[in-house]
Amino acid sequence: MNMQIDHAIAEGGNPSTLDSSGYEYSYTEGAEHIRSANLKTALRNLEGVHRHLCPRQVLGARIALFAGEYLDLELPREDKRLFVFVETDGCALDGIAVTTGANVGKRTMRVMDYGKVAATFVNTESGEAVRIVPRTGIRSEARNYAPEARNRWIAQLNGYQVMPPHELLLAEPVQLTVNLERLISRAGVRVNCKVCGEEIMNEREVVREGMVLCRSCAGDAYFERLAINDQLLVHSFA
Repeated sequence: MNMQIDHAIAEGGNPSTLDSSGYEYSYTEGAEHIRSANLKTALRNLEGVHRHLCPRQVLGARIALFAGEYLDLELPREDKRLFVFVETDGCALDGIAVTTGANVGKRTMRVMDYGKVAATFVNTESGEAVRIVPRTGIRSEARNYAPEARNRWIAQLNGYQVMPPHELLLAEPVQLTVNLERLISRAGVRVNCKVCGEEIMNEREVVREGMVLCRSCAGDAYFERLAINDQLLVHSFA
């Protein structure tokens, strides 16, 4: 863990721009706290994900950068050294994903939808884990760092970029209650459900009375199959 975090805010310009929706926002030249990745790059990369930047995207990026410094990992990553549990499926997730390089498709991120702007970052080699959340009261505190902003939304957008990490975020070391190795699983592991016949990957099967079942057939489905006259409606596409 490297806690020598640069809390200084660099002086300099604060160039503003207007996005396509008319919102004014800025790429603040300060707030480049992490040696391996900087906020300005992360925010520019986010332009390809959203129509415009929002405060929660900035929070996601700041959370990710703070995690990289805490765990002493360079960001973004192309390997699987970092695994992220994100507690929201909203804009903050995109900020975290773009900044860290972790995402669901690479199986280096898992969404735990608790409705919170929070995330836990795990060094998969050492097992060290840290959960990072915004401090309470940062919405009003952001105004102190963006006094010229014409409304609260823009004050948060710009203020979150330059607030020192120790005023913006809280980090706490945690221990996982899930088996990360089992969660990540192994490549090429596949079985078929004995009821529906569908393939199950990544060791997500359930064994009941010696039968291998998918979670849906085991009773943990998020959907119900439709039937007419007891015949399932299943369509095959040529």
